[in-house]
Amino acid sequence: MIVLQAAPSQASSYEDARPLAAAPARVHQPGMRIPAERLRCAMLWLVGASGAIVFIEPSPYELLTFGSMILFAIGGLAMSRTVLPMIVLLVLVNVGYSIGGATVIDDPPVTAWLITSWYLAFTAMFFAVILSDNTEDRLKAITAGCVAGGVIASAAAIFGYSRLVGSLDELLLLYDRARGTFKDPNVLGAFLIFPALLCLQMVISDGFKRAAKGAAIFGLIAIAVLLSFSRAAWGQLAYTAIVMLALVMITTRSPSQRFRIVTFSIVGVAVLAAGLMVLLSLDSVASLFKERASLNQSYDVGAQGRFARHIMGAVLALDYPVGIGPIQFHKYFPEDTHNSFLNAFMSGGWLAGACYPALVFLTLGQGLRATFARTPWQQTTITVFAGYFGVATESFIIDTDHWRHTFLLMGLMWGLIAANRNYLKRRDQMAGAGPPANLTVIAGPAA
Repeated sequence: MIVLQAAPSQASSYEDARPLAAAPARVHQPGMRIPAERLRCAMLWLVGASGAIVFIEPSPYELLTFGSMILFAIGGLAMSRTVLPMIVLLVLVNVGYSIGGATVIDDPPVTAWLITSWYLAFTAMFFAVILSDNTEDRLKAITAGCVAGGVIASAAAIFGYSRLVGSLDELLLLYDRARGTFKDPNVLGAFLIFPALLCLQMVISDGFKRAAKGAAIFGLIAIAVLLSFSRAAWGQLAYTAIVMLALVMITTRSPSQRFRIVTFSIVGVAVLAAGLMVLLSLDSVASLFKERASLNQSYDVGAQGRFARHIMGAVLALDYPVGIGPIQFHKYFPEDTHNSFLNAFMSGGWLAGACYPALVFLTLGQGLRATFARTPWQQTTITVFAGYFGVATESFIIDTDHWRHTFLLMGLMWGLIAANRNYLKRRDQMAGAGPPANLTVIAGPAA
């Protein structure tokens, strides 16, 4: 049963958020961590980790996410009104897709495409709703799973590129590019960005052991991103890291953390440059790197190139109020749209075409605002925002609207937006009234 409420009653961790004036006291509630909640968090970890394995259908991610929905529904779900804009826009986008799909429903892949779209939308809603309660533990479970998934996908990609087992080349490589446990090297590269950012967060925020662990995993992921030879992933890793580090620099109150950011940036760039030089000393890597780094690819330029198709597709969209239907664009042009905003117009007409960018930019706007809220999970909020910002910007040059991690990040972003508002409201209430009499104060804020 789903209960709609503005500020769900929850036991959140109030440790060291250190808001502007005074933080609420940290409280202790014996027996809070019941086995059922540990099971739910374990499932969320598995969901995050399973996102790395998508070369089989249905993927473990889809099965585990569906199982998690059932598990959480049994225990009851409390939905904040804050996530309603996301839910409404997701529904409208998919209604548009369904109307457009009805015109070409005889095409068998269309039905599967529509089912996938609706399912992914529900996964985003699910992730947004579950963060309303026990936010910190559930967020840690999902993000830790995502890092584990990043390690799995990166290790498979690097192992495949090494060609140590020739029989696995066809599975782990595509056109001499590492794809690991993914079907497409471009999707592998895009998936790895969020785990890389989480590791980068460990480096600049945690103690020595965890920071060293984060640096090692970040290096592993960076190599896999390079070997995917995805130009978009290369760029996305660079600019999302800059966005994340810049937001942490702006929001942190710790001079030592600012020093760590500056130090890591200098050392990290030097190490990555040295590693890149070593990899480029290998002829096979250097030749493919030079080819992929070119901005003059045949499928990008020319009268029927990627960017020309964007313009022609936009003109065509004006003549089709309900769209031409999902996965029909290639029947009009040599390639797919390679633009999620254009694909929304083509697949779902003006309804989806208007609501999809509204959803993306509303998520970015509200997400950016959420990064400045003083909460125990503020830095993870910044990381989620940077990850979603990367996917959203890549949507201008590739179809990201069926990427699982796109909807994971969207759901996490809205869940954190809602959790922030609930947390700040409770903080203000507790600051005014003090802790309830039946709770034992074990730590208080500095004045």
